[in-house]
Amino acid sequence: MQNFQGVGVSPGRITGSVRQMPKPVSEPPSGERLAADVAPEDAVARLKAAAQAVHDELKARAETASGDGKAVLEATALMAKDTMLLKSAGKLVNAGTSAERAIWEAGASVSEMLHNLGGYMAERATDVLDVRARIVAELRGVPAPGIPSSETPFILVAEDLAPADTATLNPAVVLALVTSGGGPQSHTAIIARSLGLPAVVAAHGVDGIADGSEVYVDGAAGFVAVEPTKEQRALATAWAETSATLAAFDGNGTTADGHLVPLLANVGGAKDAVAAAKLGAQGVGLFRTEFCFLERDTEPSVDEQAAAYKAVFDAFPGKKVVLRTLDAGADKPLPFLTDATEPNPALGVRGYRTDFTTPGVLERQLEAIARAASESEADVWVMAPMISTAAEAGRFASLCAAAGIRTPGVMVEVPSAALTAATVLREVGFASLGTNDLTQYAMAADRQLGPLADLNTPWQPAVLRLVQLTVEGSAQEGNNKPVGVCGEAAADPALAVVLTGLGVTTLSMTARSLAAVGTVLKTVTLEQAQELARLALSAPSATEARDWVRAKLPVLEELGL
Repeated sequence: MQNFQGVGVSPGRITGSVRQMPKPVSEPPSGERLAADVAPEDAVARLKAAAQAVHDELKARAETASGDGKAVLEATALMAKDTMLLKSAGKLVNAGTSAERAIWEAGASVSEMLHNLGGYMAERATDVLDVRARIVAELRGVPAPGIPSSETPFILVAEDLAPADTATLNPAVVLALVTSGGGPQSHTAIIARSLGLPAVVAAHGVDGIADGSEVYVDGAAGFVAVEPTKEQRALATAWAETSATLAAFDGNGTTADGHLVPLLANVGGAKDAVAAAKLGAQGVGLFRTEFCFLERDTEPSVDEQAAAYKAVFDAFPGKKVVLRTLDAGADKPLPFLTDATEPNPALGVRGYRTDFTTPGVLERQLEAIARAASESEADVWVMAPMISTAAEAGRFASLCAAAGIRTPGVMVEVPSAALTAATVLREVGFASLGTNDLTQYAMAADRQLGPLADLNTPWQPAVLRLVQLTVEGSAQEGNNKPVGVCGEAAADPALAVVLTGLGVTTLSMTARSLAAVGTVLKTVTLEQAQELARLALSAPSATEARDWVRAKLPVLEELGL
């Protein structure tokens, strides 16, 4: 029996047959030239048509997806029309290289450049290689790479999954995800959590498991076993029964002794918001507004934005909806807003900072938000991403006030904002910790890289200390401002207990995680949560922090979480 240890990123225990991702599109032969009877301009036109077809196909799939899947597909579709990629390929074709070989080499160059930049731009490197393969398949007239089709459910195993693949997974067919690469904040991990699929990443060697093999997957422990034992089959059966009891959230986030911890949802549009409301979310802790701006060459009008925002607000009448202003730049470049020549976009002009270089876009967005809020019954709060200083927080608050927005706030995802939380929160009404970016910046670890998975976890004591400093800062000088968490950390039931013990006031997560987090929170008192927070902070490593806390929460083992 073979066992594999990786990083658990989405809980669940399940057995099933393996289907490996098909082999990728083969590389066109090195030095492949244009046929003698093909004019370079015709080959360039054919290449552009293939890229357009890939774009259109991904865009069509995005229109039927929602949430994280929709955003991933839209971003990947944009890459199919990337000017740098197509111009580089066009130059090679004009020099006599075949269209297939040209896009292959151009894709390799662009991907390497993005990977070397690190951070968010490194995430786009995978998108480029995915798009490159799809364009080559289109040029060859063969099916694009993707998830295998099957009439029977299976466990999908791969080296890694492209964003366009993870975005279109059918949870009725794919029972679980296992990859040998990727990290805890990779596309695979995020989509698995949003779909409620058990998932393990960074499990070296699993791409060698034979098709048809039966395996056991524990998405919480990060464990995979070939030829499951009787005990493992029993655990999978128990999980199936337990998951049914976790299918509903009663809409009341609280500890065992009645301490209120509202459980909110992360959404990316009206469709997500309606679904989250049905699952019992007590509001929205992160409303991502990028969906209004992607796939456009020009800024959307105030009227267009207001209509889109109101559709989300209307799903939560009388409840809090926390909207994040446009987080453009880095992995979400926009033609009318982003400087594509930045040497290190992850540390460049992104989020709130785009107002420095392109003033007016933020103010028009705030105008649209205020208009939508005035026509809705939701309690609308607005926060800016990538705030680093108290001065930036103060300026954002003044822009909100000028637009008529009553409750301005900030995202704490830059360590400087956590370290100076007292002065930052003096300027605004609340803060929300974006633990994905906070972890990446604090640990200097690209969240897409499997080898750095151990570093890139919010269980790192250093990251937990930054959370604690933010909460402590909010209470200084009589501030007492709410501090929530809207990063993926909130979806981990054990970590949710720790965050509550650190003093976090709300937790926002993918809606499918609400029931599990709510169930576990109800098993501890606030005092117990505070003791577990102290325990985690005292740990010498992220692994020990997680293990020590989980050992004190037997309900996690009982529920397979």
